Amino acid sequence: MLKKKIEDDLKSAMRSGEALKVSVLRMALASIANREIEVLKKDVGLSNEEITDVLSKEFKKRKDAASEFRRGGREESAVKEENEAKIILDYLPQEISDADLERVVEESVREAGAGGPGDFGKVMKAAMAVLKGKASGDRVSEAVKKALSG
Repeated sequence: MLKKKIEDDLKSAMRSGEALKVSVLRMALASIANREIEVLKKDVGLSNEEITDVLSKEFKKRKDAASEFRRGGREESAVKEENEAKIILDYLPQEISDADLERVVEESVREAGAGGPGDFGKVMKAAMAVLKGKASGDRVSEAVKKALSG
């Protein structure tokens, strides 16, 4: 199970003195525990898919924070956030390739009977149903915009 892997990696990181990894994995486990409490699954725990959702959100927070720090001229903080994101990325499944993403989006456009930018929401809903956990919402959104404009 993914949570067990994170716990084991946390112990290893603590033994080897990897401060950043310890910090990130503790944060990840705290986020998972908070989510378990929110959905009343403290006794049974979250599924791997639910844990992946939590980690995806944490990854996105780090990427967004890094770009905001960079925009504010705080390069050192941006690099720290990116390093944290890299650690989280190790626990997320491999994302779908760009070619496969475009193929799924094209199928979603056909399914939704979309004709233009006004159908963005319908296409996103159809595409995310297939791509959840396989591609970030940002990537899907860009691919949908490209497909609807072209």
